[in-house]
Amino acid sequence: MRRSKRLHDTWNALKGRTDHSNPIESYALIGDGASAALVGRDGSIDWLCWPRFDDDACFCALLGTPENGHWRIAPVDGGGKIQRRYRGDTLVIETTTRTAAGTVRITDFMPVRALVPEGTAALVRVVEGLSGAVPMDFELRLRFDYGALPPRCEVVDGGFVALAGPARITLRGSVPVQMRDAAARAAFTLREGERQTFVLNYASATAGDPPTVDPDAALAATVHHWESWIGRFDASRTHWPAAVKRSLLTLKAMVHHRSGGLVAAPTAGLPEVPAGKANWDYRYCWLRDATFTLGAFLNAGYHDEAVAWRDWLLRAVADAPEELRIMYRVDGSRQIAEWTVDDLPGYRAARPVRIGNAAATQTQLDVYGEVLDCFALARRAGIAVTPHQRDVEQRVARHLSKVWMRRDSGIWESRGEPRPYTYSKAMAWVGIDRAARVARQDGPGERTGEGDVADELAAVAKRIHAEVCSEAFVPGLDTFTQSYGSHALDGSLLLLPLVGFLPPDDPRIVATVARIERELGQDGFIRRQRIKADDTDEGAFLPCSLWMADCLRLQAKPDEAAAYLERVLGVANDVGLLSEEYDVPTRSLAGNFPQALTHLAVVNTALGLSGPVLDRGGG
Repeated sequence: MRRSKRLHDTWNALKGRTDHSNPIESYALIGDGASAALVGRDGSIDWLCWPRFDDDACFCALLGTPENGHWRIAPVDGGGKIQRRYRGDTLVIETTTRTAAGTVRITDFMPVRALVPEGTAALVRVVEGLSGAVPMDFELRLRFDYGALPPRCEVVDGGFVALAGPARITLRGSVPVQMRDAAARAAFTLREGERQTFVLNYASATAGDPPTVDPDAALAATVHHWESWIGRFDASRTHWPAAVKRSLLTLKAMVHHRSGGLVAAPTAGLPEVPAGKANWDYRYCWLRDATFTLGAFLNAGYHDEAVAWRDWLLRAVADAPEELRIMYRVDGSRQIAEWTVDDLPGYRAARPVRIGNAAATQTQLDVYGEVLDCFALARRAGIAVTPHQRDVEQRVARHLSKVWMRRDSGIWESRGEPRPYTYSKAMAWVGIDRAARVARQDGPGERTGEGDVADELAAVAKRIHAEVCSEAFVPGLDTFTQSYGSHALDGSLLLLPLVGFLPPDDPRIVATVARIERELGQDGFIRRQRIKADDTDEGAFLPCSLWMADCLRLQAKPDEAAAYLERVLGVANDVGLLSEEYDVPTRSLAGNFPQALTHLAVVNTALGLSGPVLDRGGG
């Protein structure tokens, strides 16, 4: 099946334009444990939200043009051969450009937030001459309110101080800048052995200038921080150590160092469909990722991170587990209103640009099951149960027992009419099943006095299981389907054996997995749904491709499973980062970037293929 010619023409025409952002795969991630920036191969930092992942962007060229905010340091001629790498197992990125005039290297990093004074943040760029004499161009254009608001800037000691609303941004560098056309500019020549440094600091507008950051000391401390953290991972546990380590580092960069919350991605507005409207804000914490996250950290040996995530979840739930939201801000707060930035042209003309996410208020029944499954996995891993956790488990289970039969918006957060989605019902079973096991484990003395709770929950779980098997499996098609009464396939069905709904060798599961591979497969990748005939088609869904690998592993097909994993790893960019989707015809990454769900799946799949792991569907 082929996607429409007009879709291809639109994407390819935009791909060569210079007035829009670079390809997604051209970016590298740097972060400090509270915010993150994307650095392009061309030396331009095109995305940064300060002081937190889900705060206002001050560099927004990713979703527009350089006029919407960026920081570029690059050779004047703009050409040359570019190579880049992370410095070892860190979030310090090195970009080396070889030009006719010589060679330069730019080192970009963000000092870890825990290592800088409270209430401040920094971004450091070190430019070194390796050979020759290379003319360099410097342009720093701050734009707040997502590319719309220029700050008030004053040149100070060759740098500047910029004020905009709550933010005070200070630039200190070894090369003086001039303010022109609402941007800081400089031109300098970098000769072999020479070195220039620039530090951009964030502080509250009502505070004084933040303390000076020593670039060399900050670099050494940042390298040590990341190398020490990843050094706790036993690389001998997997056949894919480099990919697992890079995924773990990427995930750690998306965990808020104080709250323990993991954002789904550090970006907003990157399209799932070329030049389309599926442009969502992913800078929040999804409860659906709870068990994936806990399992990845536990299987990789990061017990403290797993506990921090469990504790974040409990704080977010607070004392209203019946009122779960599907997503929260990184600090656990609930208000995520959605609005559009009409003045931004969007990534390669993909509009509207959405900030916030209206799906936060949707009914998605599977999240109740995810929460209970997450807590059950934590128990199996030996994480101490708190009274708060026990109370949440009981109340969520009681609530889910009453509402599991409702229609909802499903795992893909459909904005259409609610349906009885198969995965939602299966996860309701997961939640009640786990709660029944916990009730047996804890005993009636620690539960309620209303009869045998474990038996009552087990009876509800049995009813849900029977209904899903009856209503969602279509014998004539020999497969489970997306929702009751539907004939549609859906990639989320691959999760049924992974959560233990049915054994992986159950004939119904075997048939469903085989049909998904046959009908949702696209050049060795798995899509969420069938290819559409219009211009609303999206790429292959990389987590689904890895869930397929997990299913094949459980079906004792390790070589086929490994092939799926290696295909996914093969489309990572040059520094090992992955987005949510992969557009097969254009061979490009799509969707928000880097994507936590994809990197979580890389960790879980690679470890699962390498030895014993804590599988979420286990007993």
